[in-house]
Amino acid sequence: MNVGIIGSGTMGSGIAQVAATAGCKVKLYDTNQAALDKAKASLEKILNRLIEKGRINTEEKNRIQSNISYVDSLKDLADANLTIEAIIENLDIKKKVFSELESYVADDCIIASNTSSLSIASIAASLQKPERCVGIHFFNPAPLMKLVEVIPAIQTSKEVLEKSIQTIKDWKKVVAVAKDTPGFIVNRVARPFYGEALRIYEEGMADFATIDNALKSVGKFRMGPFELMDFIGNDVNYTVTETVFTAFYFDPRYKPAFTQKRFAEAGYLGRKSGKGYYDYSEGAIKPEPTKDAALSETIFNRVLVMLINEAADALFLNIASAEDIDNAMTKGVNYPKGLLAWADEKGIDWCVNKMDELYNEYHEDRYRCSPLLRKMNRENKTFF
Repeated sequence: MNVGIIGSGTMGSGIAQVAATAGCKVKLYDTNQAALDKAKASLEKILNRLIEKGRINTEEKNRIQSNISYVDSLKDLADANLTIEAIIENLDIKKKVFSELESYVADDCIIASNTSSLSIASIAASLQKPERCVGIHFFNPAPLMKLVEVIPAIQTSKEVLEKSIQTIKDWKKVVAVAKDTPGFIVNRVARPFYGEALRIYEEGMADFATIDNALKSVGKFRMGPFELMDFIGNDVNYTVTETVFTAFYFDPRYKPAFTQKRFAEAGYLGRKSGKGYYDYSEGAIKPEPTKDAALSETIFNRVLVMLINEAADALFLNIASAEDIDNAMTKGVNYPKGLLAWADEKGIDWCVNKMDELYNEYHEDRYRCSPLLRKMNRENKTFF
């Protein structure tokens, strides 16, 4: 298979590596020659590291590298069977690129976007043959993360969807099929991990370190929400939250936090700027969390039930299957358990009661319980 990747940044380069490793002939396109040179040097470094770890040998490294060529003209992608765009999250720019690309590739070439939250239907509308367009959303770093969300637009043909799913499975990835709604599965369901943690902080219940500790010590999450926001970048994470909030017609469940907005405005972006919720400068001492078992349990339960409620609502609205939702969260963002399986473990009645406790305390629509959880509780059902 001939694959064209548009954009040689971290995501584009990572997807190119995945496709090349699977034996595809890949052309990595970028208008910026310096960016292409950087991508080539980065791949060399990554493959050398894999050799050092004993994951691949020199022959395999040479095979992967020989499968990738670096091009600076969209016309060079003319022989592609599949193209995946991984450029800036700007709908107008993506539409312009897709429209030009379509004039070069064959009629049966699949044109995919790696967008994490933009409408696939809007992107597809820029094409003469919108039925060939589909969302194929990888997670960073693409070579390591197992999950890929495949998102058909309402225009996407059944054949294109099936071919896309099979291709990604051939690339040894786990596929989760998601409806074309804001944030798809992961970026929608994960919002409370950040949002509710920020709300807990803004209420003065606990500081950043204590909230992070609660999620890690009680919930066994690999990173706490503030550590993760610092890792992602407060500017990036805030923008995703704001995009999802706006796209859902300002549903209060996705309301951004002023704390994160102010941190982003101040340039406290996290690791990349040297300061975020934590100080990453040399010699900086990370604050100690408050060691209070009851407080940690309260914080964890509040964030967990909000995540479960969001996952249940995604299932209720047919965003994806229960299996795909849980796969998305464990393999896309490394959650310790699938949220719906976690709901079964805690008990559906526990989930409903916790949501109702929050709603009764705040009387905000943010804390409305998913109708699916209520129905399942009445009927004494579980997700699995």
